[in-house]
Amino acid sequence: MVEFIFWACVVAATYSYFWYPALLMVLPSRKMAPSISNEPVRRVAIIIAARNEAAKISAKLDNTLALDRANVELDVIVASDASDDATDDVVRTRESQGVRLVRSHVREGKEYAQGLAIAATDADVIVFTDVGTILPADAITHLLAAFSNPGVGAVSSVDRFIAENGSLEGEGAYVRYEMWLRDLETRFFSLVGLSGSFFAARRRVCQQWDNRIPSDFGTALNCARLGMRAISDREVVGYYKNLADPSKEYRRKVRTVMRGMNGLLVRREVLDFCKYGRFAFQLFSHKVMRWAAPWFLIGAMCANILLAPSSRAWQALLIAQAAMYISPLASSLVPALRRIGVIRICVYFVEVNAAMFHAAVLVLSGRTMLVWEPSRR
Repeated sequence: MVEFIFWACVVAATYSYFWYPALLMVLPSRKMAPSISNEPVRRVAIIIAARNEAAKISAKLDNTLALDRANVELDVIVASDASDDATDDVVRTRESQGVRLVRSHVREGKEYAQGLAIAATDADVIVFTDVGTILPADAITHLLAAFSNPGVGAVSSVDRFIAENGSLEGEGAYVRYEMWLRDLETRFFSLVGLSGSFFAARRRVCQQWDNRIPSDFGTALNCARLGMRAISDREVVGYYKNLADPSKEYRRKVRTVMRGMNGLLVRREVLDFCKYGRFAFQLFSHKVMRWAAPWFLIGAMCANILLAPSSRAWQALLIAQAAMYISPLASSLVPALRRIGVIRICVYFVEVNAAMFHAAVLVLSGRTMLVWEPSRR
């Protein structure tokens, strides 16, 4: 029985990382209707979420105003989450260039400010982006091409990292994995989460906006509720720098997972397999099982400890697990260890699962997190 518990926990802990993608590779994709012409998109709103971004907002607006307009009217809106620096003043100086300021006078969080901006525009397609994200000149053109299929309700960008010297960094193993998984989910049916730094949605997808749910996650959920798809498009790219202070990455992960868990509690009806079918399967596999992985890892460790006295094989497995869990500490004491690919993956895996465990404990204790402080890059 203990051996069964161990292997069941191992399979469950690795399900969202390995077995779920494997299923997506072998299960048939949803047969989609041929792409047909939509009603023409005449206006695109670009909503830039900002909270105390006085030092960077001008560069972001320069980048946004330089985009190819692809024969559509652009409505550029800065959604200020009660900024108390000079952000709003800088934005007001751009009014003659067609930039509008929508300000939340009380700090209620990024999604609340975005909701105010949505209510202030009648655009057909709404683009959401952060101040730290650089968009290529052809971003709008590629987005409109992706929306040529009327069944597509939202489009997510592909993330690209920029080094401090301005050069494009190579993709790490995790980024390559996530982009590959997004491709699989797009082929099978729909994404269950978008890139929060740059994504777009049809106006009707944004009508039932709920500031309790992260906008990138909530948009994917709204697509499912409307019978539409959220897709990843490799032609739609957003560039951004890594965090200026990597030590804050753990807190960012905890915050992201906490908000995702609370968001799913608000929209838990989308887990109804009878009603939402493929999307419910994807949401359960990608989000719920990944969030549950730390608990299964604890179960596997406890079972392994009980089994260790019985054979050297179980002792070796216990040592391997222990080595993985101490990898973050070991690599902080000996930084050269992070140059080894396997150790980097172990460190990332342990840190991610520690953050998810921490977030789950906070959510179970009744904690929520609506307000937002942008990660400095």
